[in-house]
Amino acid sequence: MTDPIADMLTRIRNAIVAKKETVEIPASNMKKAIADILLSEGYVKDVKIAEDGYNGKIVITLKYDNKQSVISGLQRASKPGLRKYAGVENMPKVLGGFGTAILSTNKGVMTDKQAKAANVGGEVLCYVW
Repeated sequence: MTDPIADMLTRIRNAIVAKKETVEIPASNMKKAIADILLSEGYVKDVKIAEDGYNGKIVITLKYDNKQSVISGLQRASKPGLRKYAGVENMPKVLGGFGTAILSTNKGVMTDKQAKAANVGGEVLCYVW
């Protein structure tokens, strides 16, 4: 697999379209950090780490409101073939500030608002709205 983060986002998108309650994703530290941000921003209901003998798996419980998913869009920004970076002065805004950009910085994985507050830039991983 060349892009595990894109695979994670695609699994979540597919589970939303199929109206699934949970989605299982092979675990890694980066994916755990992204899942924790989705939980803290209120896009998902719960995130659990399950051991399966290998690296483990992340079980994400999706959040629905009146049978409509809270997540209306997930988009991968930086790809292995074309990386996207943003400094503090040109931080991306998703839907005019209503969405969330997830960045990988030298201080860890964080949202665009947290990165701006910490005065750091980094690689833009994905957009959530």
